[in-house]
Amino acid sequence: MTEPQARVPAPDAADPLPPAPQPEHTRWLVWLADYWTLTKPEVNLLVLVSTLTGFDLAWHGAMRWGLLLDTLLGTLLVASGTGTLNQYLERRSDARMRRTAQRPLPAGRMNSSAALVYGLALAAAGGALLWIQVNALASVLALLTLASYLLLYTPLKRKTPWCTWVGALPGAMPPVIGWAAARGSLSGEAAILYAILFVWQFPHLLGIAWMYREDYSRAGLRMLPAHDAEGRRTARQIMGFLLALVPLSLIPALTGEVGRLYVVGALALGLYFLAYGARWARARSNRLARQLVLASIAYLPLLWVLMMLEKARP
Repeated sequence: MTEPQARVPAPDAADPLPPAPQPEHTRWLVWLADYWTLTKPEVNLLVLVSTLTGFDLAWHGAMRWGLLLDTLLGTLLVASGTGTLNQYLERRSDARMRRTAQRPLPAGRMNSSAALVYGLALAAAGGALLWIQVNALASVLALLTLASYLLLYTPLKRKTPWCTWVGALPGAMPPVIGWAAARGSLSGEAAILYAILFVWQFPHLLGIAWMYREDYSRAGLRMLPAHDAEGRRTARQIMGFLLALVPLSLIPALTGEVGRLYVVGALALGLYFLAYGARWARARSNRLARQLVLASIAYLPLLWVLMMLEKARP
């Protein structure tokens, strides 16, 4: 007599199939993409343009392309290290937010220790490159930017909405680093560039915070003014900074750094940015907040490029 055979259930069409193993080249592409994502390349593009602007406005005479390249590469490495270490520190809160849950660390595609080593190596390489190939001032400014962003701004995001003010201090440093790289010293003109970028960050960051306010709340991050469910305080802040940005952006023309055409262009860009802020302030919808953020991303590089094109040549 034969033993009864165990019945194998027929596969249920509704059951998900196990994922097919990825080809080797696909795994490598995912690995490279994850390391690239850690550096926050979308932020670094604005950092590079801002650094380039500071360097170009400070430089007079025949361009030393090697020095410029070292400045941009060193600043990029430090900024990439900052972005990576920021994602390392915020990996648990990122896991609670829909917009960041698929980043390499919260999604579990990368070991946190590897990200930590990667971030430290990038920052150290950038600081060393600036120190050796550019000058000590540029290197110190870049590393102070990293330290204040990670040690002050990042933990304060859980404690107080004033974190945006603290974060804007290191966030405005890229043109100053570029200026220091070109001159080896700082001046009032560098302070004007710093002030422009400092003020620009508020409508940009508050627009992002409004779009993702539920995500931030879920993660325990306090990015918006307290007790502001309807957004009135946020609207006042955005409009106040935008109104300040328009005359502030014209100061380089008053100091003789740039030509008259810059005044026309900067005024047009400022009014364009202000219009998007006013539209959001009236309705305070997520759609209009997104448009405000996109307007801010367009405004800054266009202003910097206009400033470089209209630079006063000796």
